Amino acid sequence: MAVKDRVEAVLNVGLRVPSIMLLDVLYRWDVSSFFQKIQRSSLSNNPLFQYKYLALYLHYVGYILSLVLLTLPRQHLVKLYLYVLTALLLFAGHQVSRDYVRSELESGYEGPVYLEPLSMNRFTTALIGQLVVCTLCSCVMQTKRIWLFSAHLLPLVARLCLVPLESIVFINKFSTIFTGLEVIYFLASNLLVPYNLAKTAYRELAQVVEVYGLLALGMSLWNQLVLPVLFMCFWLLLFALQIYSYFSTRDQPTSRERLLFLFLTSIAECCSTPYSLLGLVFTVSFIALGVLTLCKFYLQGYRAFMNDNTMHRGMTEGITLLILAVQTGLIELQVIHRAFLLSIILFIVVASILQSMLEIADPIVLALGASRDKSLWKHFRAVSLCLFLLIFPAYMAYMICQFFHMDFWLLIIISSSILTSLQVLGTLLIYILFMVEEFRKAPVENMDEVIYCVNGTYRLLEFLVAVCVVCYGVSETVFGEWSVMGSTIILVHSYYNVWLRAQLGWQSFLLRRDAVNKIKSLPTASNTQLEQYNDICAICYQWFKKCDDMNNAVITPCSHFFHAGCLKKWLYVQETCPLCHSQLKSQSTATGVPNQDTPAANQNPAGQEEAPLNKEQKDDRKEDGTELSEETSPSSSGVPLSSPSSASSSFSPLVTDSLHNQSSTPGAK
Repeated sequence: MAVKDRVEAVLNVGLRVPSIMLLDVLYRWDVSSFFQKIQRSSLSNNPLFQYKYLALYLHYVGYILSLVLLTLPRQHLVKLYLYVLTALLLFAGHQVSRDYVRSELESGYEGPVYLEPLSMNRFTTALIGQLVVCTLCSCVMQTKRIWLFSAHLLPLVARLCLVPLESIVFINKFSTIFTGLEVIYFLASNLLVPYNLAKTAYRELAQVVEVYGLLALGMSLWNQLVLPVLFMCFWLLLFALQIYSYFSTRDQPTSRERLLFLFLTSIAECCSTPYSLLGLVFTVSFIALGVLTLCKFYLQGYRAFMNDNTMHRGMTEGITLLILAVQTGLIELQVIHRAFLLSIILFIVVASILQSMLEIADPIVLALGASRDKSLWKHFRAVSLCLFLLIFPAYMAYMICQFFHMDFWLLIIISSSILTSLQVLGTLLIYILFMVEEFRKAPVENMDEVIYCVNGTYRLLEFLVAVCVVCYGVSETVFGEWSVMGSTIILVHSYYNVWLRAQLGWQSFLLRRDAVNKIKSLPTASNTQLEQYNDICAICYQWFKKCDDMNNAVITPCSHFFHAGCLKKWLYVQETCPLCHSQLKSQSTATGVPNQDTPAANQNPAGQEEAPLNKEQKDDRKEDGTELSEETSPSSSGVPLSSPSSASSSFSPLVTDSLHNQSSTPGAK
């Protein structure tokens, strides 16, 4: 991105922040209480404050102007700010002239300026200031007619011409009126500009809605106005002003507990309106995005940005904060109660960030354990992050128990942190098993069963916690205060965290049970059959070992040989043969399946010759895909050969997805 584009992007956000601040101020402003204060003050006799409805109308006009300022195109917005800056410079020039005339009246000297040193100093200072103002106005308005901005120089010119001081006061007022007339003329000449802008904007919006629809219009405005960054900048500015106002009135140093309370109360003060609450939501989203990006960079370095995961964008944490704030009525509470509630909400948001970090780290750590990468630095980064995710959630749960009284809702809140620590513990345990398997140079027996038990344990704990949350929420809704938002959250929570989890867990259990039953129903290959087959397993690319219980070879109904453990893991994800994609049925439902004592359909018993086949039998075997070539050899099996040293030592669940790619490769006959 070029420097010009970056400057335009900064201006596009920075120039719209005052409009959000004006909306926030107008939302805080109570017209009724304002007029009550006016009536009790000395301004009650002022005609401007006699009409309450006029101020109310001006309140609504302020909303409209703020929205117009927010949605103006960047070019017109820059022009508007330049006009405002020019008006402020002209006001400063007239203020300098007014101060100079007042000082001259106080001195009473009416002689030549150059004869009296003090008068000369006052004149020189005022003249330099006025020339600077004229030059700046000419540069801002991009015009060479500098005399248009020189009306405030008239009192100085009159003083230089020895005009009496009483007349200089009149000349100063005339210069002010002349500048005001210039401003009125400029506004009158551009009176139709807002109308033309509104007409053009309406025509463009109507065209966009007609062609693309309202959704495209909303996305276009979202991208052009950069609303997330805009609200984040607004909230950070509001928070900085709140912190500055506190420390500017405090002379004594603040303790650590006082700083924590100051931090929470400042955040609570900065989320008392819907606009500031949205600013806090987007700020939390960007902070979560930064933390998750730093986590990915710590684990993978610059490779983390090559295939970025769109699921970890920080929006989950921001939406969580928004839903909890709306559900609890956060902006309607007093500051102390808001700070108390906000601390619990922020704890939930931090727990969600830690869970997202675990979702990023879990596959990376397990893949690193299953691979043969010997880089100690990579292993150190993975293990250190897992240790952090193991200790920090437990520490957070301990700290919040120290600050708040333990009840059922607090137990539910801290249970998420405890479950995060349990999940990390399971990940570390699986990682350790992979590393032990790597150092042993041999597969660990029943590795998949151990991994399934570890994963199933904390999945069951998550399910039980979700059921407890739903039960308590239902009881609160039935016997307590009912709300539409609360009922909606309970329904969504019940569907996603209870029903879907139970459904997926039960399906996983059924798949594993069916896979075990199918493996048990398949016949085991004998040593003679393995000698005749003389090939490798098409799943793990390892040679079949004789008399090895862990690597027993089974024969499918389509007469293909696989390791029992490899085929069982394959059946966890698919119910077809890895080579020919025929359905694998158990022995009770399949017919004509060879058992352990009977050779396979394409294998001859030792010392016997195969009977010749007629033409119809050959055609049937071709259709079934079981016909073998006349000269069967390892190279003709359709499986690529590799040495045992170059093959993987085990078939872990992390590589089960690669079986889908292998199953589409032409296999053995």
